Amino acid sequence: MYYAQIRKFDTANGTGIRSTLFVSGCTHKCKGCFNQDYKHFRYGHPWTKEIEDKFIEHIKNPNVHGVTILGGEPMDQVRDNDLKDLVCRIKEETGQNIWIYSGYMFEEIMMYKKTKEILKYCDVLVDGPFIEEQKDLRLRFKGSKNQRIIDVQKTLSEGKVTLLENY
Repeated sequence: MYYAQIRKFDTANGTGIRSTLFVSGCTHKCKGCFNQDYKHFRYGHPWTKEIEDKFIEHIKNPNVHGVTILGGEPMDQVRDNDLKDLVCRIKEETGQNIWIYSGYMFEEIMMYKKTKEILKYCDVLVDGPFIEEQKDLRLRFKGSKNQRIIDVQKTLSEGKVTLLENY
């Protein structure tokens, strides 16, 4: 896995002060995508054990309220288990709240074992492709009206998509 950037303190991609990981690589071709460079799977830097260790240590900082993973396309990071291992490690070692953004719909993610495994460690999923014609700058934490902000754990336990309240 490659990553494009890490924002240590971010308030734009989820609630509170978060640490944000932008992964590289995306197979979507969303018109008007704001991260064009991040589509390439080898853009940026290789994800290494050393980088992961530093990331984990940083998110233990009491000023960090959660982690957000976006890209690129996180659900396209299944060739190896780097992302699954990372979200598992975040939960086990820090207990941090995890938001993940995907151009895939929740229902599509749940169809494949490897993407489903990633999602089971996440708390919130912002799903759906960016649709330029539905772009609305007034939306919180999403780029277009078609996207949903899903309470993942409630959705998994109830067996039906449950949107996060107040969004």
